[in-house]
Amino acid sequence: MPAFLLHGVPDTHHLWDGVRQHLSRTDIIAPDMPGFGRDVPAGFGSTKEEYLDWLIGEVENVGEPVDIVGHDWGAMLVERFVCLRPDLVRTWAAGAGAIDEAYVWHPIAQMWQTPGAGENVMQGMTPETIVPAFVNDGMPEPVAKEFAARIDDRMKAAVLPLYRSAVNYMKEWAPDLDRVKTPGMVICGEKDQYMALDIHRRMAERTGAKLVTLPGGHWWPAQFPKETAQALESFWANA
Repeated sequence: MPAFLLHGVPDTHHLWDGVRQHLSRTDIIAPDMPGFGRDVPAGFGSTKEEYLDWLIGEVENVGEPVDIVGHDWGAMLVERFVCLRPDLVRTWAAGAGAIDEAYVWHPIAQMWQTPGAGENVMQGMTPETIVPAFVNDGMPEPVAKEFAARIDDRMKAAVLPLYRSAVNYMKEWAPDLDRVKTPGMVICGEKDQYMALDIHRRMAERTGAKLVTLPGGHWWPAQFPKETAQALESFWANA
């Protein structure tokens, strides 16, 4: 029963490198989403539904239920996934992204969702601008530099259609949260500037999930890898 770790935007499976160093288990699968550190398949439009279908296929290929974990966009995909395919999940954990009808997209997302403005923002996403932003969000500078170096044109081309397909994801996906019965855990940084603690708290209450808070920002797997690993292993052991 492997652990399946899913990254978010704009990053790759390397988000989980620090966490994996502190996990005792070795049965870990951490793929790159199409367009994020890898090419997209032919005909793949990088919409939220296509990423969801991709995720379902990846977990089906595992051949047994998984302990699935998601961060940021990976979190929202995991939360939607567990609504639709609980048969493929033993436990789920997610954070830095939640499904809530009252959520309003943060300003950067709104720019990405705006034709023209989003393309201009992407042109300005260089290591010189990205590293300080990541560090300001709580990411250690060496990790921030590694992350920034992996943001290429292929990734930028995937981000825009993903966000533009998800303007109203919260209203489209939230009603199905009430069907979630699978054991879950919501992890969040208390200072996450992209999705507030209250949103995460409502997500946990609505799904019956355990809530774990960490004293940092959005990038808790990079900022608190040891604490994240400890929270996951405690959760898995008691699920």
